[in-house]
Amino acid sequence: MAAILIAEDEPRIAAFVEKGLRAAGHAPTVVRTGPEALHRAGTGTFDLLILDIGLPGMDGFAVLEALRGQGSVLPVIILTARDSVTDTVSGLEGGADDYMAKPFRFEELLARVRLRLRDPVQPDGMQLRTEDLALDLRTRIVEVDGRSLELSSREFALLEAFMRHPGQVLSREQLLSQVWGYEFDPGSNVVDVYVRYLRSKIGAERIVTVRGAGYRLSS
Repeated sequence: MAAILIAEDEPRIAAFVEKGLRAAGHAPTVVRTGPEALHRAGTGTFDLLILDIGLPGMDGFAVLEALRGQGSVLPVIILTARDSVTDTVSGLEGGADDYMAKPFRFEELLARVRLRLRDPVQPDGMQLRTEDLALDLRTRIVEVDGRSLELSSREFALLEAFMRHPGQVLSREQLLSQVWGYEFDPGSNVVDVYVRYLRSKIGAERIVTVRGAGYRLSS
């Protein structure tokens, strides 16, 4: 069971998310203003924050900036009606771990919550690293053999999934759940497409195809 803070000023949405998380076995708490969200998130008593952008008193971007400025590594999922590329980039570059636009399916939100609660990152471990790969989870910078790369948000999330399980075979279904957060048409080849994109940037030899099983990050 995880203690989850929901910062949402729309009562209907707040109640919907709270009810769903409680049914999934978590302990949700709802706050409705930006200052209250910042105060409660900074207490260290929560495992994750679901943060709306349009909060009264202090918007979600300001809450996130202040929270990260305090050194907090609390996982944050932004949940908002704003779905422009600019807002998405601002949220992720501001330190959010994920970004979902309203309207949304609760199953997708729950999958993302489960992903962010898995393998929590310690304050002194904001990087995932193998011998020649490094991911900075706060700045979202990727280094390969000492050179920096630009990855899309999906490519970054896919590489993060592999680096959290180095050497382990991950099925297409696992990758869909961890990276996309919801089920695609079983006939979709989106995982294969993004593996191909990722291979073109970090080197084809680093991601091994395991026939009939999935993919693994080569050690």
